[in-house]
Amino acid sequence: MFRGSYVALVTPLLASGEIDNLSLERLVQWHIEAGTHGIVAVGTTGESATLPMDEHIDVVKQIVHYAQGQIPVIAGSGANSTEEAIFLSKEMAKLSVDGFLSVVPYYNKPQQRGIIAHFEAIAEATDLPTILYNVPSRTVADMSTETVAKLSKHPNIVGLKDATGDLTRLAETRQAVSSDFINFSGDDATGCEFLCQGGDGVISVSANIVPTQMAQMCDAAGKQDFLGARAIEAVLSKLHTDLFIEPNPVIPKWALYKMGRLQSAMLRLPMVLPELNSQKQIEYRLLQLGLIK
Repeated sequence: MFRGSYVALVTPLLASGEIDNLSLERLVQWHIEAGTHGIVAVGTTGESATLPMDEHIDVVKQIVHYAQGQIPVIAGSGANSTEEAIFLSKEMAKLSVDGFLSVVPYYNKPQQRGIIAHFEAIAEATDLPTILYNVPSRTVADMSTETVAKLSKHPNIVGLKDATGDLTRLAETRQAVSSDFINFSGDDATGCEFLCQGGDGVISVSANIVPTQMAQMCDAAGKQDFLGARAIEAVLSKLHTDLFIEPNPVIPKWALYKMGRLQSAMLRLPMVLPELNSQKQIEYRLLQLGLIK
């Protein structure tokens, strides 16, 4: 169903703080042309935590409109309130999205039973497929493999985005779920090895900057051309690191701005523009990769 390189798309903002729909349309078109396999709209990288619900829904609506069915669109529907996540899912199900990405509830630190109840309630709210998202570095709560296995039995829960960076989790999960359950890496630094060890794809921050290369890496791994995949990864490995020298999506937005893909690198508070040293570091990396002059 969902495979390959899915970009965790940034949400462009004008200097005024309003959504930059012109840049958004251009980004979607660029990803279609670059061979990106799918878009995740308004996830963490899309600043879901600071977009009001009406704006969140509208950005997803615009992305679906710009994609025009040429590329799958998965909508970020996560929230630390189950009711809010259900509301987002129901509203965005009306927009012809292809599925949802829903994060483990943050700040609340729910028990595993609470995580199960949360995701089952979301999965029951629509008929669309849901991908679970485990990122304990941001949510504090860590979804166990046992919990994933229990949730995978729900017909609308089809996969997991694992952003732990722990490759042993992939082997554990694959043993615990059915063969058609989808395993996405949410950690670019280990994404290539994740694919080579049997993962199905990456939901990638780096794909914002190098969409063609990320898609090619996923395609190579999917054909079991692991040497080819690792050769691409060798070129990109330092970029993966540099994109996270400040909290995501600060550096990806700055990089896209310097590449001329965004009109502004504006973020929603409490996120602010990168420090001067960080700006210089990512600009040096972009120069090395031939992405700016």
